[in-house]
Amino acid sequence: MGIGRRQFVGGAVAVGVAATTGFRPAGPTPPGEQAAPGGATPLWREYADSPYTHPQIPYVGRAGARGGATRQTRPRVVANVLSYGATPDGSADSAPAINRALTEAGERGGGTVLVPPGTYRIDGLVHIGHSGVVLRGAGSGRTRLLATKHLTELIGPYGSRYGGDKSSWSWAGGLLWLAPHARHASLTAAIRDRAWPFEGWTGNRRDEWETLTTVRPARRGDWSVTVDDPSAVRRGQLVLLRLADDAGHTLLEHMAGGGVGPEAYTWDDKTKLTSYVPYEWPVRVMSVRGRKVTLERPLPLDVRPEWDPRLTTLAAPLTGSGVEGLTLEAVETPQSPHLLDKGYNGVTFQCAYDCWAEDVVVRHVDNGFGLVAASACTLRRTRVEGRGSHHPYFCREGAHDNLIEDFRIAARTVPAPAGTQLHGINVEGLSSHNVWSRGVMEMGTFDTHRGMPFANVRTEITVENNGRHGGDASAGPLYGARFAHWNVTVTNGRAGLVKIDTIAPYSATVGISEVREFDQIDVPDFVGELHARVEAYGSPGAVRPRNLYEAQRTLRR
Repeated sequence: MGIGRRQFVGGAVAVGVAATTGFRPAGPTPPGEQAAPGGATPLWREYADSPYTHPQIPYVGRAGARGGATRQTRPRVVANVLSYGATPDGSADSAPAINRALTEAGERGGGTVLVPPGTYRIDGLVHIGHSGVVLRGAGSGRTRLLATKHLTELIGPYGSRYGGDKSSWSWAGGLLWLAPHARHASLTAAIRDRAWPFEGWTGNRRDEWETLTTVRPARRGDWSVTVDDPSAVRRGQLVLLRLADDAGHTLLEHMAGGGVGPEAYTWDDKTKLTSYVPYEWPVRVMSVRGRKVTLERPLPLDVRPEWDPRLTTLAAPLTGSGVEGLTLEAVETPQSPHLLDKGYNGVTFQCAYDCWAEDVVVRHVDNGFGLVAASACTLRRTRVEGRGSHHPYFCREGAHDNLIEDFRIAARTVPAPAGTQLHGINVEGLSSHNVWSRGVMEMGTFDTHRGMPFANVRTEITVENNGRHGGDASAGPLYGARFAHWNVTVTNGRAGLVKIDTIAPYSATVGISEVREFDQIDVPDFVGELHARVEAYGSPGAVRPRNLYEAQRTLRR
């Protein structure tokens, strides 16, 4: 566009630092607002008046496992891997013993499997496939799993369902893989058969679902919907809200915020993007009263008749499972050329809901922590370190409502080989309402990777902004509506992918460092006004509230 980041573009509103950090009107603090020294920003005050329907800021106050609970319910200890033959001196392959312990715990109804201090060599992947099973080490500095093989060796080559010579291990799978048994078996069988699968909640061909009921019209932010037949819906049930696009792509337009730009955009040739619809949103049912169904979280989008809205079944999920207190370290090998990763991947959650990782480190991995069609999961106190990764964190294939907090991406310990790529905290593939909070990124970037993710939040993060985003042109726009970057310190002064008011529709850029454009520079996908907002520019740390996610959690319904 040829317009600097400090200018007004597409309706972006720039507000001076003094006006934002010192502003406090006369009168009491508005209900639900988080009081703070110096006063809250005007945008936060505005948001607090309509938290579930604000045009630029998404509601993410329920992101994470069990609605963002700060403590997870730990099941009782039922096994110790030493009793199954694991060796803590690294002298033998302990993967079979660890997997036996996990499987038996799951078959007995769940429980915690202990991994005492030591180094455990694993020559195969470790799989948690039963709900209610937790793998617990003695702490990330005391329990180490040393992985000697990659996923190409263990399962086979994994090509792309979109063609070409890419390796899908560049963004899928983990050497510690949390996925329900049946779904995991189906995925790995398809990979071995070279029938490259879809990876989400409705099977390898997205056809494994049944309608529970159709849904009447509703609005984004509603906590309840009216259904036509509640007989198959029950309290506590996990369901999918399924929204199909129409011939005019009005669902995709709605995800982008609507208006002139999305209406003028060419959607038909974005074949990768259109393969991501119907949009599938997993959510737990909280109550059923007559035809009124109340949900665990507010609706992420409008529900309109033209999108054939319905509640459906989904793959049997993995719920209530976790991994904590350990380091997963791969043997150190040079990072592979871009998109040709062999699969030295860390911890991946797939078709998981209300699951978690805490105090987990991954080292020398191709890809660090993955959320693949995973929802309502929490990654807390996690770290990626070692020789450098392609995707330190990846969030894709319709992953929603996840929380990544107190995370760190450490600087690489060796120079990056030629032909490799570094992304950072990745989100793509219509993934929505995910939160990255309280992070330190010694390398990488806010990798919005096309596939039009929308309504995601990055808050209270310090970043050396030296990574790049990826994404095929066929995957469509970089951003949908309601991305919020709030209180971000940029240590190298680079604007790209952090200051997004000139690129992301209906977005909020609040309290970020003063930055300038260099390296990878993007142009808007949509014409016309972007309706973006900027506040507290140049004043990270001084903006109030400091953390958008935590402030939202103080709001009352």
